[in-house]
Amino acid sequence: MDEKQLTVGLEIHVELKTRTKMFCDCVNDPDEKHPNANICPVCTGHPGTLPTINKKAVELVLQLGLALGGTVFPKGRSKFDRKNYFYPDLPKGYQISQYDEPLVLGGSLNGIRITRIHLEEDAGSLMHTAEGSLVDFNRASAPLMEIVTEPDIRSAAEAAAFGEELRRILRYLGTSDADMEKGLMRLEANISINMGTKVEVKNINSFKAVHDAIEYEYKRHSAALDSGEKIIQETRGWNAEKGITVSQRTKEDAHDYRYFPEPDLPPMYADAFDLEALKAAIPELPHEKRARFINEYGMKEVDVYVVTEDRAAAEFFEESASELKELDATPNYGLLLNYFTSDLWGMMKKDGMQFTSLKLTPANFASLVAMASIGEVGSRGAQDALAHMVATGATAEATVTETNLRQV
Repeated sequence: MDEKQLTVGLEIHVELKTRTKMFCDCVNDPDEKHPNANICPVCTGHPGTLPTINKKAVELVLQLGLALGGTVFPKGRSKFDRKNYFYPDLPKGYQISQYDEPLVLGGSLNGIRITRIHLEEDAGSLMHTAEGSLVDFNRASAPLMEIVTEPDIRSAAEAAAFGEELRRILRYLGTSDADMEKGLMRLEANISINMGTKVEVKNINSFKAVHDAIEYEYKRHSAALDSGEKIIQETRGWNAEKGITVSQRTKEDAHDYRYFPEPDLPPMYADAFDLEALKAAIPELPHEKRARFINEYGMKEVDVYVVTEDRAAAEFFEESASELKELDATPNYGLLLNYFTSDLWGMMKKDGMQFTSLKLTPANFASLVAMASIGEVGSRGAQDALAHMVATGATAEATVTETNLRQV
């Protein structure tokens, strides 16, 4: 076969940043280290218990849908369904999910169409030991959002870039921390060649793994087609150590899950939510901020991605730039950027600091850059002064004077 067109669609699961779980009052804490600490009869599926809907979780899904240009409550209402399957960490024997009336339909990101965004509950987690397998239900019934794309992706790099941009948006909105190492964001890729039989690679936990798994499957599919082998519809897992995918099971279809409306939860209607307020609360999104920073501060694309990766970092930089303009009619934004990305961020990463708890203020940072710009303090002196200011929160003027770093 001469022409081989890779086609990829993504399914991305994201644990939402809410105080409580999806259908009960248990704390939703992904950092809890003690097994089965945050559980109750509802989230462990005891007979006779009744779930209740976490409104905040619904609002987070609706807001993401609005940010991506989707249609919320496309049928005027939305409902939950039971997705029936057995797994040891699924205590009820079914998952409360959404099937034919999701909260969001449509939208796009990076030119890739979004099929739907729906809300469901997460399962627990299994821990395998030499003695046997143990189940931890702390994660059971945590609010889980699923974003499904159309099969518009044509390369492994495009798939990874989509995931990275989605994670930026999730963090800007406060939807989720989307920490892939903690399993708060998990990707699944549906891969085919020439729109033939598709294979799903499950629970990928890094963007590099997404890229490598798709590349591997493309080569595997190509070799199979060239040899006349038939591709079977199946679910595969990614083995990062070996750099290969491995077969896990044949792929289920929707009817295998025997969906039916969740009888214990009422439908949700659009008028129960302040959609205008949710839309108004959407901040400037990463792609909008990048375009503005390039225009206002003359940044190169490689630099603007670094500065805007974290919303708090971008806001600190912008406030610093505004303060610098107050001090200098012709501000040296390039110098500000250099001290920000090389020196300040380097110190913070070394000590595990966050911009949200930084003692240094944008005004004091801008003052130090202004002093360095006119030679009042040298490059080495500015670095020493910055380290002191980060540690103490002192002003640039007081620090330079106290440490005798002013150049004569």
